[in-house]
Amino acid sequence: MALSRLRHPLIFRAPSLLRLLPTAHSSFRAFNHVSGALNQIPDVDATSLSSVRPVHFRLLSGVHGIPSKLQNGVRHFSSAETPSYMEVGMPALSPTMTQGNIAKWRKKEGDKIEVGDILCDIETDKATLEFESLEEGYLAKILAPEGTKDVPVGQTIAITVEEADDIQKVPATVGGASEVKNQASSPTDAPGDSVPEASPVNISSSELPPHLVLDMPALSPTMNQGSIAKWRKKEGDKIEVGDILCEIETDKATLEYESLEEGFLAKILAPEGSKDVAVGQPIAITVEDENDIEAVRTSSSGSNVVKEEKSAHHDATAEVRTQPTGFNRISPAAKVLITEHGLDASSIPASGPRGTLLKGDVLAALKSGKGSTNNSPIKMTTPSPPQVNQKASATESLGLKADGQQKDAYEDLPNSQIRKVIAARLLESKQSTPHLYLSADVILDSLLSFRKELKEKYDVKVSVNDIVIKVIATALRNVPEANAYWDDGKGEVVLCDSVDISVAVATEKGLMTPIIRNADQKSISSISAEIKELAGKARAGKLKPNEYQGGTFSISNLGMFPVDRFCAIINPPQAGIIAVGRGNKVVEPAVGADGIEIPAVVNKMSLTLSADHRVFDGKVGGAFFSALTSNFNDINRLLM
Repeated sequence: MALSRLRHPLIFRAPSLLRLLPTAHSSFRAFNHVSGALNQIPDVDATSLSSVRPVHFRLLSGVHGIPSKLQNGVRHFSSAETPSYMEVGMPALSPTMTQGNIAKWRKKEGDKIEVGDILCDIETDKATLEFESLEEGYLAKILAPEGTKDVPVGQTIAITVEEADDIQKVPATVGGASEVKNQASSPTDAPGDSVPEASPVNISSSELPPHLVLDMPALSPTMNQGSIAKWRKKEGDKIEVGDILCEIETDKATLEYESLEEGFLAKILAPEGSKDVAVGQPIAITVEDENDIEAVRTSSSGSNVVKEEKSAHHDATAEVRTQPTGFNRISPAAKVLITEHGLDASSIPASGPRGTLLKGDVLAALKSGKGSTNNSPIKMTTPSPPQVNQKASATESLGLKADGQQKDAYEDLPNSQIRKVIAARLLESKQSTPHLYLSADVILDSLLSFRKELKEKYDVKVSVNDIVIKVIATALRNVPEANAYWDDGKGEVVLCDSVDISVAVATEKGLMTPIIRNADQKSISSISAEIKELAGKARAGKLKPNEYQGGTFSISNLGMFPVDRFCAIINPPQAGIIAVGRGNKVVEPAVGADGIEIPAVVNKMSLTLSADHRVFDGKVGGAFFSALTSNFNDINRLLM
């Protein structure tokens, strides 16, 4: 295997050589050696080390012959008794691999490892491959247990030592991800600085016993913040390896956060209901000794970092709002309210574009009591519309009382994390992807007859949507240029190896897109059963990452509603989405047996393709719709 196939250089090993041996199963090995010699780096506080479930990753710089500056997440220890050990990172087993899943560990903690032994099976974006050892030693600690999903390339998954006696000497803090957080928290540091900053957690390490700081993990590739839905453990509870600490609402679903270390939950920094906690921000502190819980809990400096950040943000917002403000324009509704309540318009901050004073600004001032009463006229040059009827209607519609008191005339609906991410991604898609729209009406009579035949002759019940999925998947297989995506890095179109259909499912928290993988190769009954199972999981918030990540094409069906046609927005990085409208009976001319045109009633359905114009040109789009029309006209083609 060529070294260039390694997506990120993962080798940092001063005393030894890098060896990559070609094997039949294409295994790469990534080891990061940290010896006791590194313990002498000055200005590193060992007590600031923290550990979390391995979700943040480190890309360790330096291959043999290239000196590393130790600025990319190597953990340092100040104890002279710390043994030499090796951090085994998630390898890049394919050119496109950015993360992998631990399918099975072949070795257990404490096992002897020889050169060439299989450490574990790793599920990549292409296949399940074996991960071989290039060094002999002992497996001291497994940081990513079996079943761990979406482990980024470069993240530490295990620790090995050279001697069996060193297994118990490996510090409990080894394998944490706080170094990445520390480095990210100080982007203004000089590039040549070789020592990461201390943890941003506001904890005086000199006053606290040995402890671990648990950070908000990145449980999906697009996650940058999460919400604490529920804590499964309470302060003071015993924690075992594999215990569920809490449930975290991500941008995709509500997932469980497992513990990779045993100990005691000393302090919860982000209580239940905490919203928009940034990835890498501390959420809890654990200790090894039960007697240390009280010392951490009562520490004056071990305060709730999440609350501190939120209060600081709130103070900053309040400070902005209290700054002297003025306005250049005023909306008619705002002018009515100011006149009605006798407010001083110059004391109300304007939040509208170009300094426009909006109705919401006046309502906020009334609610907070900041709008001082002043009968001075509003200094605006814009002529105001008639006031009498507007005053009455505005007062009645907003529920304002004559005595100046006001009822809330609206309700703020808290947005779920999923809906926030959907909103951001849709906006990004429309701004960055050139949308091409193509539409056509297809005849449904053949499809409906086929569906009726399956039910009457074979007692197989499938929906119209199940057959539509199969029809579109078959068309994508027949026109592979349509089953592709645009690679921004390479600036070229990349064809997908499989036809994986993302199906839009509406849930209470937002729109989810579970995936029917290899839909072109599955029967309609299999597609029907799978979509029912995935839709149920989506509505319950129980979808696994591999069940909604990685589709190649999307379908959004509103045929169950009175919607004839609509245009959907592309779900990046995919290049196409089909919007399916409802079926309608229409009258069309048909040629009779005698060759004379006669009116005929047919069932038609509108399909609208939203496509990335960088991938779909007129030729590809036309070929794709030709294949779609042929499949709908002769549904038996699906059985071939």
